[in-house]
Formats: sequence, C-alpha cells, structure tokens
Amino acid sequence: MGPNPPVVFLNGYQLGCPGGPTTFSSTFGNADQVMQANQFVSLFFDNCTVSGNPSIEALGVAFGQFLAGLKYTNGTAVPQVYAVAHSMGGLIVRSYLAGKKNVTPASFAPPANPVIGKIVFLATPHFGSGIANQLGVGEQTTELSVGSQFLFDLNTWNDATDDLRGIDALAVAGNGGTGAESSIKGFDDGVVTLTSASLGFVAPGRTRVVPTCHASISLLVTFGFCPSSAPPIAVIDDSSNVVGQIIVSFLSGNNTWQTLGQAIEANPVASNLGGINIEAQDLLGAEQPIASASVATATGTVNLSINSGNIAYSEGITPNVSEQAHVQFLGATVVNPMVTPPATTVLPVVAKPGPNIARVIPAASAVSPLNVAPGEFAAIYGSALAAATQTATTLPYPTQLSDAQVLVNGTPAALEYVSPTQINFLYPNVGAGITQLTVTNGSGQQSVNLVVAAAVPAVFTASGSGSGAAAAIDDTTGTVVSANAPAHGGDWVSLYLTGLGATTMQNGLNYAQIQPTVTVGGQNCPTNYAGRAPTLSGVDQINCQIPGGATGAAVPVIVNSNGRLSNTVTLAIQ
Repeated sequence: MGPNPPVVFLNGYQLGCPGGPTTFSSTFGNADQVMQANQFVSLFFDNCTVSGNPSIEALGVAFGQFLAGLKYTNGTAVPQVYAVAHSMGGLIVRSYLAGKKNVTPASFAPPANPVIGKIVFLATPHFGSGIANQLGVGEQTTELSVGSQFLFDLNTWNDATDDLRGIDALAVAGNGGTGAESSIKGFDDGVVTLTSASLGFVAPGRTRVVPTCHASISLLVTFGFCPSSAPPIAVIDDSSNVVGQIIVSFLSGNNTWQTLGQAIEANPVASNLGGINIEAQDLLGAEQPIASASVATATGTVNLSINSGNIAYSEGITPNVSEQAHVQFLGATVVNPMVTPPATTVLPVVAKPGPNIARVIPAASAVSPLNVAPGEFAAIYGSALAAATQTATTLPYPTQLSDAQVLVNGTPAALEYVSPTQINFLYPNVGAGITQLTVTNGSGQQSVNLVVAAAVPAVFTASGSGSGAAAAIDDTTGTVVSANAPAHGGDWVSLYLTGLGATTMQNGLNYAQIQPTVTVGGQNCPTNYAGRAPTLSGVDQINCQIPGGATGAAVPVIVNSNGRLSNTVTLAIQ
C-alpha cells in the first residue's frame, strides 16, 4: 500500500487486437515509470485480453470485474483507484459507471459504489469519431462513430445527460491533426474533435488542449490525418511530457494542471463551435427514423448528418444562441424544438411531439451529481409537460393535476404544481439505485432515468434561486433570518431544505434516518432535529445552534448528509 491509490490505465481501440494482448508501453510509453517517480503504482486494463470482439458495454463489464478483483499483497481489497483512459478506454470507464447493457432499448444497472476516485480522459471520443468506420468493421467501430445509438444512450443515461456519477474528472484533448477528420484546421487530433473529447458536458474548465495527434498509428500519417511531427497524446516517455505532467498534477491534487496546455474555453476554434445530436421519438417516446434535420442559426441553416437512422448530428454550429431545429420523421411528423448548442461540447437532444423532459432536480437547487433522494421535493423542467397550469390546494397532494401524471417505476407520484414547462412533485420512497421517471399527459409521454441516492440535500433560499440567503427562521423570535434581522452566536435557527431521505417516526416527528451535519462559516452547527418539517409536505427542516465567532453579512452554510454536500447558502450573523 502506498500513499496514493493505484492508477489503472486503459488503452483504446486496437484495430482488432491482432496477435492477442498488447503491452502497456505500446499505448502509454514510459508512463508507469513517470507515475512511480511520483509515488503512484500503475496497473493496466488491456481491452485486448477480453476475447470475442466484445462491445464497449462488454468491456465495461469486464473492467468492473477487473476492479472487483484487485487486492493488495496482504489480501485486502483495493478500496479506490484512479483511472487514466486513452480514446475508447474512456468509454469503457463510462460504460462501467453507467452499468450500460448491450440491449435494445437501452438499459442500465450502475454499480452502487464505483471504486474510481478520479479519472483522466485522453482523447476520448465522448461524442464519437468521424473516421471510426475507417478503422475497421465491427461493433466497437460502430459504437465509436459520430451519432451512434450507443453514444446517444450513454450521453443521456442519467437525467438526460451523463454526470460521471460526480467523480472528479479531467480531459486532455489534442488539436495536432491536419483537420482532415473534421475539415477544420486545429479542431481535431486526426481521429477526435475537440468538442467530442471535451468534458464540457459535465463541467466547464475541465478540458485541456495540447498539440498532439491521437495515437502512434502510421496510417494516420499515411492518409493525411496527422502530421509526422505531432506526438501521440498518450505516449509519455519522461517527466518532461506535458500530458504526463497534467496527469500527475491532477491525480496528486494540486492545481499545476490548470497552467499546462490550454483551456478549451480559450481555444479560438473550439470556443466558437458547438455540436448537437438529435434523436427523434414519437408521442410515446419510441425512437423514430429521421428523414431530414437542420438547425436555423444566425449565420444560416446547418443541415445535420444522419447516422443510425434516428440520430442526426453536427459539430459545427454557432454556440450559446437559442436556435430552431427542424426535424422531419421518415413519416409525416415534423417537430421544431428550440435548441442551444453549447460552446466546446456537444448537446444531446430528444425531438418529439408531446411532453419533453429536459432535467429533473431537487426543487430547492440543482446539486451535483444529478441524483434525487426518497421523499425529495423535486422539479421537472421541460416543454409540453401539462396542458394547463395548476397548483394543489390541499394535502395530501393528488397524483394528477391538469392532464399530467408523474410515474416513478410505474407508481404515480404526488404533484404539488404543474405547468407546460415545470412540474413540482414528491419523489416516492424508493430504494437507492436507478429508477425510471415518466411524465404522461393527454399528448403523450416521455421517460428518463434517475439515480436515487440515500440523501441529496438541497437548501431552499430566500430568492428561490438556490444561492444566496438561506430560507431560515430564528427559533427564538420566529422571524426570517435576513440582513435586517440577523442571527447571533448561540441562536437556534431552522433551515428549510429537501433531500434528507427516508425518515422514521419518533414522538410525532419524522426524523431523518441518516442524520446530517451542518457547518456555518466552516464551524460545526450542533443540531437537535433533522427530518421532515411539520405540516410542510416534502420539505425538510434542520434545527441547529449558530456557533460563536461566526459573523458576517453572508456567512456560508453547507449541509452534509451521507457524504453528499448541499448547495452553499448564506446566513446573516452578528
């Protein structure tokens, strides 16, 4: 056992894995020696050791088995690893995290406790490669192609996106290609574009650009995708290699990586381009073939390519502007969703008539990762969610308002508010794991997957924005804590939030089974109650005593439950 978790390296697509297993050095050079010099032990998951021309989903399963079998020399299981994945190897990691199954329709069974603490993706085609089908014929290259069903399902598996289960992650993308792959100079590494390799779909500031080629494959040079002068991104021969320095810095927990390479947001090409993947669905959410698709932008109409029949795509769209898409099904149906392609990454979109779910989050605030808790007061955002706006006026809340219902694993949920663009509801008391949420109304239905965690605390705020002053009451005076009525050291205050999870009735109160902690200005705020707020359905309450010495107009407050941190809110304290 060393001071750091072991680092598992994963290689990418291997042109059919000729001759059986590959070597670590053929993909990563001397990276193991560089890691050892920085007190990291390196391990290697070689996808060529999995026989039978496996799908990426099958490789994800094999990777999970590999991790489960890791033991220290004393026989104890390895509790955590870091991962460094090149190209397709990153999709193997993501498929493992999602528990993706190789079935139609898409199905997922994510591991309850993935053992990966950090991930570095090296030129991973998160949204595919435009030349994947030129690398060979098989299931892997089909899944690696831009607009593949595999990638669309993986990029929308949890709450219409993929948040990598909240794992700390960094991407390194290359722009040393000739532009032959993308038709745009400085936009690719010969195989993968910057927007495809970016982690912008998870968070900004997590992608570094370096002047590298995708891999040390002579064919990339021969056929003009890479210049011979561009080094391969994953070959790390010594400590002077910039990619190796980025990996070591990020895994070591220091910020040097932020000064190495270039932030993708500062890249003059990627910062001015966004991508889009559109899947067509009918009123009931069944996938439909697309006859044609386009996006009307400020600079003209962009016609989208169509890959697997029901997915249209482009990576060259003006970003961060609300634009009109036009999708015509193979039949007569036409839908025109509004889309906003983001800069530096790709947006997956479902185009369908009837209800369309964009995101489901705790009603108090969006939190990361994208989970909900049993009994959470949650909000669905989207379009055509209900025919009319209606609010429940009595308890218990009904399971239908206007023409809308919300089903979780087929069970109707209690609704507090519905409108065409938002539904507020109580998440049923289901166990932890993946669930299917469906909005159904008079015009159709749509479903998304949501991962339920034991606790997902989110604190309500006075503004309703999820940031700023907390929704809190001074228990002594009964007044709302504010700049005009600040709390004081020693005062007991009631914080209002949601997401404390399952409760147990004791003395007429529903106590949270997992008791949270609260910090105010970084100091512990002792609690005497945490559970459901009496008379407020779906709302939780924590009573805590303001610690002495915590003063200020906006003292930060954070709730921690079962290791999950809430949004940061503030209290005025004198």
